[in-house]
Amino acid sequence: QVQLVESGGGLVQAGGSLRLSCVASERTFSTYFMGWFRQAPGKEREFVADITYSGGNTGYADSVKGRFTISRDNAENTVYLQMNSLRPEDTAVYYCAAGRTRVSWAYWGKGTLVTVSS
Repeated sequence: QVQLVESGGGLVQAGGSLRLSCVASERTFSTYFMGWFRQAPGKEREFVADITYSGGNTGYADSVKGRFTISRDNAENTVYLQMNSLRPEDTAVYYCAAGRTRVSWAYWGKGTLVTVSS
């Protein structure tokens, strides 16, 4: 069982930046794909970004490409999401996820709220 704890959310003005962190309890962290998802009020959860085991390959939703960067530190069991040029439409609860593949996300954190004011 992998436990994931997100942090770093908060209130920021449009154009600002935030960095989210997600710490995993699992010592085999480096064997998991890691991803970030978000859910805005009244909307379904959507994919934001993901990263392979070693961090050598990343993927992004079109809506965040060029503004967000996912990275990981396997020595610290942590995955990050650097969010720049934030927009009000980025307002959502952001969730960290872990899985053995990119299409099977088995473990989820409880989320951290990001609010972007205009």
